[in-house]
Amino acid sequence: MQHRKLWLGLGAVVLVSFLVLGGQGVRISRTLPPIPDKVMTPDGTVLLTGESIMRGQNVWQSIGGQQVGSVWGHGAYVAPDWSADWLHREATFVLDTWARAESRASYALAPAERQAALRERLAAVMRTNTYDASTGTVTLDPVRAEAMRDNAAYYADVFSQGRSAFAIPQGALTNPEKLKDLGAFFWWTSWVTSTNRPGDTVSYTQNWPHEPLVGNVPASGVLMWSLASVVLLIAGVGGLVWYLSGKKEEEELAPPEKDPFSGMQLTPSQRATGKYFLVVVALFLAQVGLGGVTAHFGVEGAGFYGVPLAKYLPYAVTRSWHTQLGIFWIATAWLATGLFVGPAVSGVEPKYQRAGVNFLFVCLLIIVVGALFGQWASVQQRMGSGDYWYWFGHQGWEYVDLGRFWQIFLFVGLFVWLFLTARAVWPALKKPSEGRPLLVLFVISSLAIASFYGAGLMYGQRSHMGMVEYWRWWVVHLWVEGFFEVFATVVMAFLFTRLGVLSPRAAVPAVLFTTIIFLSSGIIGTFHHLYFSGTPASAMALGATFSALEVVPLVLVGREVWGHIRLSKLPGWMEQYRWPILFFIGVAFWNLVGAGLFGFLINPPIALYYMQGLNLTPLHGHTALFGVYGMLGIALMLFSFRMMQPDAKWKTAPLAWAFWSINAGLVLMVVLSLLPIGVLQTQAAIEQGTWWARSAEFMQTPLMDTLRWLRVPGDVLFAVGAVLLAWFVVGLKTGWSLERAEAPRTKPEPETERLGAAAPAHAILRRR
Repeated sequence: MQHRKLWLGLGAVVLVSFLVLGGQGVRISRTLPPIPDKVMTPDGTVLLTGESIMRGQNVWQSIGGQQVGSVWGHGAYVAPDWSADWLHREATFVLDTWARAESRASYALAPAERQAALRERLAAVMRTNTYDASTGTVTLDPVRAEAMRDNAAYYADVFSQGRSAFAIPQGALTNPEKLKDLGAFFWWTSWVTSTNRPGDTVSYTQNWPHEPLVGNVPASGVLMWSLASVVLLIAGVGGLVWYLSGKKEEEELAPPEKDPFSGMQLTPSQRATGKYFLVVVALFLAQVGLGGVTAHFGVEGAGFYGVPLAKYLPYAVTRSWHTQLGIFWIATAWLATGLFVGPAVSGVEPKYQRAGVNFLFVCLLIIVVGALFGQWASVQQRMGSGDYWYWFGHQGWEYVDLGRFWQIFLFVGLFVWLFLTARAVWPALKKPSEGRPLLVLFVISSLAIASFYGAGLMYGQRSHMGMVEYWRWWVVHLWVEGFFEVFATVVMAFLFTRLGVLSPRAAVPAVLFTTIIFLSSGIIGTFHHLYFSGTPASAMALGATFSALEVVPLVLVGREVWGHIRLSKLPGWMEQYRWPILFFIGVAFWNLVGAGLFGFLINPPIALYYMQGLNLTPLHGHTALFGVYGMLGIALMLFSFRMMQPDAKWKTAPLAWAFWSINAGLVLMVVLSLLPIGVLQTQAAIEQGTWWARSAEFMQTPLMDTLRWLRVPGDVLFAVGAVLLAWFVVGLKTGWSLERAEAPRTKPEPETERLGAAAPAHAILRRR
């Protein structure tokens, strides 16, 4: 079999990696922080129950969950991290109580030596694990019970009366029983952060968050595995460079004299994909607008330039929609490209393929509208007293917020997409050819895309949060960052081989090698999201070492960029593909900066220990999710439009302005706002603690306020680019993006008519 070693290597990497991922998942499930049946004082007074903790988790989910502050560092960034905030408030309450018992006004006013003694006493009390597995009870000192009541009253006031600094509107939650349960959940998430694992000297969350008052400082493993990750990164880069230096450079192909897609006969199903791309730009515009509103909530938590927007569209909703729409439009662009490419690969239009594409489009619209409305209704507490919030509203987990019904609906829809895509390429798979391995990888990656979204169904309404985090990152890391990337790599290779500028003989081993390198680190590297999520130290070891190697393939980015630049400068018909190729160059740039530089910035455990839950995380998120996957979705969309009618002449001025505005806007967003805010927060977390870096007192200082306002120039420039891109794409339908428009026909064309130079792209789109 051709490329046998590469195929065997790929199979071995996937098999071994998932054995490790699954085996570690079993270990995580057996070492999760316990949810006690009862929490009580030594005299037998029951403070709360395990049932109230679980109900509180569900309450928190229903009002937005990880879109309302964060827990264990995962979630939104305007409100506090509730785990770190509760821990600090409890610690200061106990210290002040003890100080007053010594006739001092407060802990802060005590002499330094007494402060040290009180901290030692506090650490001994709070780090001692009093969980009795035989009875399922946790016993708390009376002073900690008082702190619990005080904190619960404070958080009840926050959510019932609202806090502008946290972008929590008045009346966000008013039911007294739900407020009580919410406090129980916050207590538990904080308890596990300072309580040592049985027989160990570190807490269930590896001593995260940083809280010097209770002895939460980086454990030895955090430092050791950080050092190992840096060493492995250097070794991996060196090894890859050594390997590539011994490989013979593939001879570059001169493009054919004529565009291979010229005169291409579009099938009915290919025409039907046009409306998908119109939805892509509509969702992109909506996401950009919501991003601006969401960012502004950090400055004016209760409104939008004086308009009381939070009453009708609170921060938890706008951020939910912003993150969810990002996944929707990027995935739609990639899936539509798959539907378009299928018949182009085989040259065959399966029976009823167009009907299937149209059916899937209707399902997509129902899912998008239904899921977004459900999230709004759930956050606004308008879904009744039952479990409707869970099924049709807001699950509360970032990036997989949509209700379980919509989640299942989307999962089924992905398999419909898989069926439509696979049946279109099946005729080509049956024919021996140099490019057939690419088709095999195309089908495998399509199967993975459909299947691995199902990881989000592996947890339920009452699942332990530690296991939810484990499975949630299967979706975010493996589905979005993993198999979609393999799919995109294969599609790009196919496009360039069909254009005649890349030979299948060179493309197949290159794609296989890249996939092996990426998945060998990327699958197990999922654990770098789980350092401090109630997992054992082994998860940190695996995550730190393997995720460091995820940066290694980015050594190839320079070669990729220069290859794309060469293609974009080729004369003749290749000039028509210049801007789609430039978006590919944008993908490579942001892959290096967003995924590589900013990704590794927060990747070593010692870095993430201080940075988790701070603005360096969305710095990586924006530059990697949009910069890589969003740019790639736009590039694939433009390539599909170019293939639809390569003979039509585009007016590329709006597209050029869109490209540079989007990229420049993203750069300004990073340099002027996200990066400096994240750096200052990190300094605050190192010096005083995670709670302080996320507190309203620190985030509302004049300097931080100014830095948030400095997002405006980048956001505006980015939004202008998005509008110009949408203008251009819509113009392919109306004709204003074309050099010349076709005169109206008096007789409709048959759907299977061959489309030559006389039929511009907008005519094709209109027939959809």
